[in-house]
Amino acid sequence: MVVLVALALRLIDIEGLRSGQYRSAASEELAQPVIVPALRGGIFDRNGQVLALSVPTKTVLADDFQVQHPVSEALALAPMLGVAPTRLAAQLQEHSGYVPLAVNIASAKAGRIAAKHFAGINFIDGSVREVPNANLAAPVIGMVNGTGAGAAGLEYQFNHELAGKAETETLLESPGGVALPGTPVVDHSAARPGKGIELTLDEPLQYETEHSLAAQIVSTNSLSGIAIVMDVRTGDILSMANLVANQHATVGSSATTPVAPTVTIGPSGQVSEAANNLAVSQLYEPGSVFKLVTFSAALQAGIINPNTPFTVPDQIKLDGSTFHDADPHPTEALTATQILAQSSNIGTSEIAQGLGESRLLSQVHTLGFGQPSGLGFPGESAGLLAAAAQWEPTDYVSLPIGQVDAVNALQVLDMYNAVANHGVFIRPRLVQATVSPSGSLTSSAPSASHRVFSASTDSELTSMLEQVVDVGTGTSAVVPGYTVAGKTGTAQIPTPGQDSYVPGAYMASFVGFAPANNPTLSEIVVLDRPTPIFGGTVAAPVFSQIMSYALHRYDIPTTPGAPTQGQPQSGSTASQAQDIT
Repeated sequence: MVVLVALALRLIDIEGLRSGQYRSAASEELAQPVIVPALRGGIFDRNGQVLALSVPTKTVLADDFQVQHPVSEALALAPMLGVAPTRLAAQLQEHSGYVPLAVNIASAKAGRIAAKHFAGINFIDGSVREVPNANLAAPVIGMVNGTGAGAAGLEYQFNHELAGKAETETLLESPGGVALPGTPVVDHSAARPGKGIELTLDEPLQYETEHSLAAQIVSTNSLSGIAIVMDVRTGDILSMANLVANQHATVGSSATTPVAPTVTIGPSGQVSEAANNLAVSQLYEPGSVFKLVTFSAALQAGIINPNTPFTVPDQIKLDGSTFHDADPHPTEALTATQILAQSSNIGTSEIAQGLGESRLLSQVHTLGFGQPSGLGFPGESAGLLAAAAQWEPTDYVSLPIGQVDAVNALQVLDMYNAVANHGVFIRPRLVQATVSPSGSLTSSAPSASHRVFSASTDSELTSMLEQVVDVGTGTSAVVPGYTVAGKTGTAQIPTPGQDSYVPGAYMASFVGFAPANNPTLSEIVVLDRPTPIFGGTVAAPVFSQIMSYALHRYDIPTTPGAPTQGQPQSGSTASQAQDIT
């Protein structure tokens, strides 16, 4: 009787007083949480064209403990899955309770299989990321990893928005890990699809930019190339190309980050998308395009005007170092405009010495160098600047002609875009809206802006930059039917870890805007180690080709009186001067 009473009390305790506790413990042993990722949001160009999209898929699973006729079921499933029947038959007899038969098959195919009601066959939701345009703008868009999370580029930067909220489900299993037949999946939280992002990129212009740049990389045997087109008023980046020559894909230098090709494009498949966004991550000494810092500061301070005369020798000695212009010439009288048009290093240094150290360095910061662009792009570099504490006498020549400092291509374009935007610096932008799962758009905030030049200074700078294209080093940048303003650059490449330059190695560039009289678009082209080396020879023609396409694509009116063929804007004989810094 004592034993029976004890047993009864124990049963009352277990089944009555503490039944909830034991039910909870049993459930915890049997319940297995399953995370089902939400469908990732898409990435679109400015006109809604798909650049990257996640497509729903299914993974086919077998609970082989529930499969009664593995051979006949394998014969029926094999043609539907595209798998050999012998392999399927072996999988269906593994006695593990969980056998993946096919991963990420199309939902429609999974539906046809489900309609057959095969015993022991189940499905798990999934998705695959598809890029329909052969990796167009791949370094900008980025990539996802094996789990579907953003791993690079905008996919990484906006992963939180794109990923959405995953679904949590609970599957009941035996202690041995076998799904319990007939037990439903308990849904704890429904998945919330990710938001899409609508970029400022224009797909057709991006294609034209990449293929024009690719052709020039091949033609000039360059290691890599960058080209960016921007909307002058909004700061929207309309195209951003980052390409590398396949034969140089693993070459590293002070100017080029080692990369691995992802997809070949361009002539004969000799050029690939770069592995990262060189436009913001690759630093280089800019060369003569940096002269705008000196000229803008001197004009703003009233030290010069476009017609201020200077006596310019072809070389000078300063603190034991010799500096010279690209080509030997007798001492000559040049105006400030002619110094810029002919890209005279010595003339520029004379203007810089009138400015002084503090005003030069201040202007460098005013124009955005040494600071992030505002894109927030993963891997973006703010650049390397000469500080006042390290200032040397030779920096009166080195800094104004684009040596000493290291910048990225977008920073240089931002500076020239400020001239095109009537003296107002505007932060660049790559995302113009988010897209809800229902398709509604929420516009991004407009880019922040601030004035860096007075209206009068800006007008003078524009006229001077027009002369570069009209009669100076940039005549190959002419766009038929439009006035163009811009600047060439041919910069030496520093030797890594040494106080010297790589013999024969140069970064060639051209940066400018059009139409010069009413600027709409700005653009930069940079080529790493081309042959020939001059920016006016190799980068300016690519600028012209891309800009011509863009102006016509956006129906920008032609400029009355502008040349209709590829010749200097005034019809005069172009200068043969080159620029090397």
